[in-house]
Amino acid sequence: MKRIGLLSDTHGWVNPRIYEFFAGCDEIWHAGDFGSIAVADELNRFRPLRGVYGNIDDCVVRSQYKRFEVFTIEGFKVLLTHIGGYPDHYTAETKALLAEVKPTLFVCGHSHILKVISDRKLNLLHLNPGAAGNSGFHKKITMLRFELDNGAIRNMEIFESDRRIPLG
Repeated sequence: MKRIGLLSDTHGWVNPRIYEFFAGCDEIWHAGDFGSIAVADELNRFRPLRGVYGNIDDCVVRSQYKRFEVFTIEGFKVLLTHIGGYPDHYTAETKALLAEVKPTLFVCGHSHILKVISDRKLNLLHLNPGAAGNSGFHKKITMLRFELDNGAIRNMEIFESDRRIPLG
């Protein structure tokens, strides 16, 4: 079993509540728009980090992270990217990649909208953790944590905080 902390769109800011919410996690996945390599480095010091670059990330982040990551963990084939869309609204590039990779778990960010959607047509679970950063149009900061265990996903929890409330 692996405990996963999932976030996206930090935009150069590490929410101090990440440390509490992801305390029991084995690894963190970041679905792009780190905002700076310092954010990636800080998260990676806290827990092992898997991530992809997003559309706002500079050449330093892009030199250390790929646009897409495909990996297998606890019976799940995972496709991780930043811009991908969601079931029935995937980007053209994502549709082709999903057909090629055939993941059971598709993770992306970019929209700043938390989504957990079963795609029955493609037999996968789509996860978008929303936005964990303090800039953008979103009103809520959101993240996910969950357990992967031999092909089963369990104990999914949502972190949600109003951006207007002090986070310390």
